[in-house]
Amino acid sequence: MNSIHLICLGVLDLTASRKFYQALGFNEPASEHADVIAFFNNFGTKLELFPYEALLADIGLDAAENPMPTTFNGVTYAYNTKSVAEADRVFQRALANGATLVKPLTWGDWGGYSGYFKELNGYYWEVAYSKDWQFDANDMLIIQ
Repeated sequence: MNSIHLICLGVLDLTASRKFYQALGFNEPASEHADVIAFFNNFGTKLELFPYEALLADIGLDAAENPMPTTFNGVTYAYNTKSVAEADRVFQRALANGATLVKPLTWGDWGGYSGYFKELNGYYWEVAYSKDWQFDANDMLIIQ
């Protein structure tokens, strides 16, 4: 197993979450089940939004014993950019569409430019840029 085809985020409000990710530029193809699930095409993976309680039911977990986390759960998602301007643009678009600022974009001791925001459901996203990064023909970040 060496592939991730779907990353599923359990969401509290599918409509609001769909609008947030569309505003960030995620591409959602037409879906006959758009009222109950959302899929966004990316390079190499898809981002899926699915109502949190329906996700619990699909896994077989009790909703009362597994409330939506309200604190950091140890997982972040990252959007790596090709320029400082792109990082600034994506970060500001997220904040303008309801994301909460966690850590402003700053130059770090690792030599790159990054910051964090929390989206509508509490998921943490990093937006980052490094002059040393390269991307392949499929726009995937090359890590050596």
